[in-house]
Amino acid sequence: MSSFVAPRRLGAVIAPVLLLLIVVIGGWWLYVWLSHINRVILPAPNEVASALWTNRSTLWSDLLVTLREVVYGFGSGFLLGVVSGVLIVYSRILERTLYPVIIASQVIPIFALAPLLIIWFGFGIAPKVIIAALIVYFPIAVNMVEGLRSADQGIIDVMRSFGSSEWRIFRSIRLPSSIPSLLVGTQVGVTFAVIGAVIAEWVGASAGLGYRMVTANSQSETDLVFAAIITLAVVGVALFVLVRVIGDLAFPWQRKQRAD
Repeated sequence: MSSFVAPRRLGAVIAPVLLLLIVVIGGWWLYVWLSHINRVILPAPNEVASALWTNRSTLWSDLLVTLREVVYGFGSGFLLGVVSGVLIVYSRILERTLYPVIIASQVIPIFALAPLLIIWFGFGIAPKVIIAALIVYFPIAVNMVEGLRSADQGIIDVMRSFGSSEWRIFRSIRLPSSIPSLLVGTQVGVTFAVIGAVIAEWVGASAGLGYRMVTANSQSETDLVFAAIITLAVVGVALFVLVRVIGDLAFPWQRKQRAD
């Protein structure tokens, strides 16, 4: 019986997505056909598909560049966010000093920081990784803090009364309690990493999907711009799903809770 549950659930997810894609692409094509709009302003879906195929090698090379920036930036932001979350929960001083900095990091527009980082670190991978890490840092740190604080205080008090160390309490109570919130922050953060890398490439780069979008737009190759956008969208969804799958494999009770 259980072997039929997963395909049925998968079909329940895929069917509405396919229906939505059909409606959007059909409406898009119909609008272009009826309005006779200039292809520089809005190319037809078949022209975008043709650009995807014709420029597949270029898009693939740019994708690898952007993915490397995303992976490095997400890894750095994730590590800093987790460490910061733990320090904030266990230190009142750091909570008062570090938490406002975390909030301020999101108040400052990333477009304002990107040109400065390009000036300081050049046009290499460093500023892209820093921007991706900064934009990932906030959801990871905040969700880590909330997850650690969601642990049952009654159980913690009982363990302390029996002489349990803070490390044991952290390992057996606080850390498991933080997993659901941390997984949510990770899913949000991995998509934010894509946004951060692309924004950095817009400001200054010589390769990557963001760079390809800027150069194609300057040359009025709108179909290639759409092709790069579609590629980014697919990558973002794939990374989100990958994090979800890894989380379900590493912590199977999360999947069971969602199923229930």
